[in-house]
Amino acid sequence: MPIRVLTVGKKRSQGTQLLVEEYKEKLSYYCGVEDTLIKSNPKLTSDVKVQIEAEDTAMMQQLKAEDFVVVLDENGKDVISEQIADLIGDAGNTGSSRLTFCIGGPYGLGVQVRERADATIRLSSLVLNHQVALIVLMEQLYRAWTIIKGQKYHH
Repeated sequence: MPIRVLTVGKKRSQGTQLLVEEYKEKLSYYCGVEDTLIKSNPKLTSDVKVQIEAEDTAMMQQLKAEDFVVVLDENGKDVISEQIADLIGDAGNTGSSRLTFCIGGPYGLGVQVRERADATIRLSSLVLNHQVALIVLMEQLYRAWTIIKGQKYHH
């Protein structure tokens, strides 16, 4: 099942982009991976509510009905690496055609995306910058696939 990662934010740092590309290459052995950056604050407003709603709408436009959607949120369920591997396997058994992970901007994700989620997880009890969350997610996706395939990367 192909994986898509949607991230709200501004242009990524060179270091972040290099790490994302490295993990995309590693993941390509197991599945297709698409990485989409959604512009933060597309209406250039100082009103946080308007900003969140605009980002929410932009992200919803990227989602398809057949996507299995996983929202990354500070209030999500704590997961360990094996549970992310299980999540990938479970998503493949739902009839969904793509597994999509959603990472919000500085103010998080909007109501529409949260309600659309099939699962809501958190990568850490710490609040992570969206670029850091993306790198952690990409590494965990790679780790999950090595767990699924019984390879030596995990432990």
